[in-house]
Amino acid sequence: MTENAEHLYVHVPFCRTICYYCDFCHVVYREEQAEEWLQALQRETELLSGDKAMRTVYIGGGTPNSLSDDQFARFFSLFQGLCAKDGEFTAEVNPEHLTAFQADVMKACGVNRISMGFQSADDRELQMMNRHHTAADVRDAMHILRERGIDNISLDLMYSLPGQTLASLRRSMETAVSLQPDHLSLYSLTVEENSVFGRKGYRSCDEDTEADMYEMICRELPKYGYKQYEVSNFARNGRESMHNKAYWEYKDFYGLSAGASGKTGNIRYDKPKNIRAYIEDPFAREETLLSTEDMMFEHLMMSLRMKRGLNLQAFEARYGTTVSEVWPDTLSACISEGLLEINDRYLRLTDRGYPVMNEVLIRFLP
Repeated sequence: MTENAEHLYVHVPFCRTICYYCDFCHVVYREEQAEEWLQALQRETELLSGDKAMRTVYIGGGTPNSLSDDQFARFFSLFQGLCAKDGEFTAEVNPEHLTAFQADVMKACGVNRISMGFQSADDRELQMMNRHHTAADVRDAMHILRERGIDNISLDLMYSLPGQTLASLRRSMETAVSLQPDHLSLYSLTVEENSVFGRKGYRSCDEDTEADMYEMICRELPKYGYKQYEVSNFARNGRESMHNKAYWEYKDFYGLSAGASGKTGNIRYDKPKNIRAYIEDPFAREETLLSTEDMMFEHLMMSLRMKRGLNLQAFEARYGTTVSEVWPDTLSACISEGLLEINDRYLRLTDRGYPVMNEVLIRFLP
């Protein structure tokens, strides 16, 4: 690859079972199809040959550890040594499938961070989502990883689930915290049309309940030492996600495999979501040419997700203009209304503006 991105995302489009809320690129695992996909991916990864070391590598899905043991080992060997020694190499795993063998493979190939789907501690909610693990399974999986020195672990937790209450969310949050993860990602349910939830007509909680849930999360997690650094993410001990911060800082990144996306310079691209199409041509991608106005708005939009906000010096160096020159009236109005503030060369949402971030961003649309 001739671009200068230092971040890589790789999508594994297979799952042993399908979560009912998920609308990502995925199919139920079949060994023969996964073998064809792996061979296609091996061809695509040859583009990385000779590239400088990545600052971050993120293996997502789907479910990366849905692959067979042999496929799992060969898959991770493709990226061994690709991440810088002081970089972040993350892999998503499903706790119900994680084995000691898989943990050994990931450790040997340089994985130093894990993102694990916890989602809920409520058996009814897990069953509704078609999740088959328990909180005990998550605890066991974390023990396997920590035994092998992979101790930077993030847990995903969902809220605004159908029928979920503040009390059940609090129990799930407290159970997750008791497992001592270094990072927590909190996601409100969005019912996508093509998900099983969407086809069954499921709905998330009403807006007021969802807002109460989010407020409780933001109020309670800091009491356990988790600092909110992004709208949906909390970390302790300086364990913020380097890879996700690259997205929010609007840095370039490569995307490999079916269902992946990437951005280099003024081009954003999407790989085929159809796995057969990807197998037949692993180099195919659909490109979108971004104008300077597109990039400036996307840069602002992504950076304002973070608590520290948009680096104004980086913005000016990149585009040769300032935020106040691009959006003079909107910026001035949002600051005077107490929605935005400039502090230490960062433009950030205030405590008042953060809960209404989308309404603020709409005002900056081209």
